[in-house]
Amino acid sequence: MRNLGQRLSLAFGRFMTGRYGTDKLNNLLLGLGLGTCFVNILVGNYALGLVLTAVSYGFMILALYRCFSRNTYKRYKENRRFLFLLERLKDREHRYFTCPKCRQSVRVPRGKGKIAITCPKCKEKFIKKT
Repeated sequence: MRNLGQRLSLAFGRFMTGRYGTDKLNNLLLGLGLGTCFVNILVGNYALGLVLTAVSYGFMILALYRCFSRNTYKRYKENRRFLFLLERLKDREHRYFTCPKCRQSVRVPRGKGKIAITCPKCKEKFIKKT
C-alpha cells in the first residue's frame, strides 16, 4: 500500500512539472467559489440557486484552469496585476491618478485638497482633488 502512495505521488509530481500551480489569485478564486456555494445553500429560490451554482462552478473551474496551465508567464502576469491592485486598495495614504496625456500612473498624498500634479514621465500638469 505504501508503494502505491509513493507511485501516485511521483506520478502527480511528473504531471505538475511545467505547470503553474497555485498563487494568491487562485486562492481568492477558490474562496469566492466556496463562498458562493455556501450562499447558494442558504438561498431558497430555485432560479437564483441555479445562477449561484453556475457562478460557483465558474470560479472553481477558472482556478483549476489557472493551476494546471502551462502558460506560466501569462498566469504570472495575471497574479502580478492582481497583487498590484490589492496593494492599491490597501494604500489609504495615497491617491492614484492617470496622466491624461501619456496614461502614466501618478501617486499623490491624500487629503491635500486641489493640487497641481506634474506627470514624472511627460511633465504634463493637471489639477485634481485629493
